[in-house]
Amino acid sequence: MKIIEVIELKKQFPLNTPILEIEMARVCAVNGISFHIDEGETLGLVGESGSGKTTTGKLILKLIEPSSGKILFEGRDISNIHDREFRRMRRDIQVIFQNPYASLDPKMTIGDILTQPLSIHKIISPLEYKKECVRLLNMVGLSAKDAKKFSHEFSGGQRQRIGIARAIATKPKFIVCDEPVSALDVSIQSQILNLMMELKREFKLSYLFIAHGLNVIKHVSDRVAVMYLGKIVEIGPVDHVFSSPKHPYTKALMSASPIPDPDVKRERIRLKDEIPSPLNIPSGCSFHTRCQYCMDVCKYKEPQLSTENGHSVACHLFEVTLEHSQI
Repeated sequence: MKIIEVIELKKQFPLNTPILEIEMARVCAVNGISFHIDEGETLGLVGESGSGKTTTGKLILKLIEPSSGKILFEGRDISNIHDREFRRMRRDIQVIFQNPYASLDPKMTIGDILTQPLSIHKIISPLEYKKECVRLLNMVGLSAKDAKKFSHEFSGGQRQRIGIARAIATKPKFIVCDEPVSALDVSIQSQILNLMMELKREFKLSYLFIAHGLNVIKHVSDRVAVMYLGKIVEIGPVDHVFSSPKHPYTKALMSASPIPDPDVKRERIRLKDEIPSPLNIPSGCSFHTRCQYCMDVCKYKEPQLSTENGHSVACHLFEVTLEHSQI
């Protein structure tokens, strides 16, 4: 069953003059993407900074409104529903933020932070708040005495554990994980990732896991989607994409990922130029200005996702290869 389905989702931000507030241009942050996440599945979303990953997460959470397209949650279109109506669904769709230092209110005790969602959504009786708070803390590896402390008394890893406890307090079905380990030490990252995977199995959670690190994505994801300039250029089972990447951009990302074995050598693919501005996205394939395999058709015709064995790629070169394999 599909818990989340995104159909031709777009988000454009107006760029206005500073004084008269006249619209000069539009920044296309998300440019017509489509994907789904099944119940109990983790979809990893990876790409360079500015590719539209976090904006995609915010659109699904309805922290910002889409310019066009649809977002379906358990088959129901939530793209344009009223805020008051969506507030009742908020308990089923939660988020783990990137920065554990900024995402917790420094004026509230940890007990109050964990109690707040229980109170807002009226999940349990107020008489059970204390017991539930202790249960949530124990679930993420903290103790009951931590409920009386404030966020500044904890390390980054402990704060992220608290953020995870807050996210699961409402017993959600789906969680957007917005680079939840990028601000943590490498030694702590694996602990947090393992905790999230344990909670996923225990509560049958579905994740949209946004990250820069390919090794992190490979560790936690069932499928992976690669974004470039607001578009998904490759999506498929994580084993297929990592063992046999098809899109030139995905291959370049893989080549830049470090391998924890000094005896294994990998040829580094260095891309030409910098990533273009979303104010002026190149025509045709948006990656053609940096691609070493660029053909004439890439400059004027936008490639569509072509699928083989559940592995989809938006590349004219892949289309040619696919056609030859079917002859």
